[in-house]
Amino acid sequence: MFTQFGKGFLFGTATAAYQIEGGWNEDGKGMSIWDKFSHTKGKIRDGSTGDVACNTYHDFQKDIDLMSSLQMDAYRFSISWSRVMPEGRGAVNQKGLEYYDRLVDALLEKGIRPFVTLFHWDTPYALFEKYKGFAGRETAQYFAEYAGLVVQRLGDRVKDWITLNEPWEHAMMGHFLGEHAPGIRNPWTYFKVAHHQLLGHGLAVQAMRSMRTDLNIGVTLSQFPVYPANYEASEKEMESVKMADMFINRFYLDGIFKGKYPEELLSKLWPIAPKIHQGDMEAINQPIDFLGVNYYGRIFATRKGYIPFLKTWVDRGYTDDRYAHPILGAHGYPEGFKELAKRYREEYGNPVVYITENGTVGDEIADNDRIDYLTHYLKSLREAIDEGSDIRGYFYWSLLDNFEWNSGLACRMGLLHVDHETQQRTVRDSGYWLRDLIANQESRK
Repeated sequence: MFTQFGKGFLFGTATAAYQIEGGWNEDGKGMSIWDKFSHTKGKIRDGSTGDVACNTYHDFQKDIDLMSSLQMDAYRFSISWSRVMPEGRGAVNQKGLEYYDRLVDALLEKGIRPFVTLFHWDTPYALFEKYKGFAGRETAQYFAEYAGLVVQRLGDRVKDWITLNEPWEHAMMGHFLGEHAPGIRNPWTYFKVAHHQLLGHGLAVQAMRSMRTDLNIGVTLSQFPVYPANYEASEKEMESVKMADMFINRFYLDGIFKGKYPEELLSKLWPIAPKIHQGDMEAINQPIDFLGVNYYGRIFATRKGYIPFLKTWVDRGYTDDRYAHPILGAHGYPEGFKELAKRYREEYGNPVVYITENGTVGDEIADNDRIDYLTHYLKSLREAIDEGSDIRGYFYWSLLDNFEWNSGLACRMGLLHVDHETQQRTVRDSGYWLRDLIANQESRK
């Protein structure tokens, strides 16, 4: 028996430009920070790059046809900023815009609703060279100009827009830990990037609304229920949980929905806190139409006294097997959907929510583990809706086995298996399972 979702609930899949398109230096596209990073020896675990990836720049139709055969309602993809504006500002590359014109038209022809993400981590390298990307305030304004340009071109057909994807990851992995592009390790830079991304989001919302009044605009945040790594945690360990939650989740939620950052967090981090100019928080606090949530599992906090300011560290591991899910194992935590949704209802006004990413790793075509994962996570999502949350759609990550950032091509999360040598697609059993779930919704019969 498939979990039932209500009338109008959307099922879709998600991708990102650098992870699938290829065509990295074709038809006038500029270089992005991920082009530079992946070409740097030792940065990608399997030595691969996104130069070709899934080659959708040359052929997106076969994937759209497969999405249609799997009965997908919607497709979340991102625009490559440097394909549209090679320098990130100024001159516009018409061939880049034409590519996205064709992609949108092909989706609509199949009855698939496009959700467009404007920034999925691939900052134009020219903006990094001049302003250090979002470490510079200027990039926030250029992002808004780019957003307005893309809406002007596609907004007659695309109504659903996401400004940023996972600003915490881009700031943390790219500018604090240095494991993602551009490979910087600096806590001061982290907070500059975090704040300027949110400023760019707010300015982009303003620019987009000035172009059209009929758009459905949101932002996508990665979200993690935070738990102590030790099952029976001390008071100090619980304080670490609180700090981690503010650092990872509330900084972004409070900025966007409340127009302020958590005061307790900023007071502890004052030497490295971002410089907030007059009007910044009002810009960040622009009304949005929905919150996109990327959710995979819990994160665990440990007290580390030697870490400056926060005294806290986080990872996905824990020290007690009592945390393990009885079927999904160490990393499965479907109940997190309900925990996060409860927070949004009680603290953030119960916004409209789309689950813009959720999925798991597995190479097999007969991927029963992924089907188990989907079964449990979607059941929990349905329970969150029953508890009163306004959740309107679910996007599986990912449509394709793509270039999974610093893991390269080896980390396979697609409903479609991809042979990257031949570009042959094979639908996994989980893809057919999801198709059958969609077809068996009572609202569709």
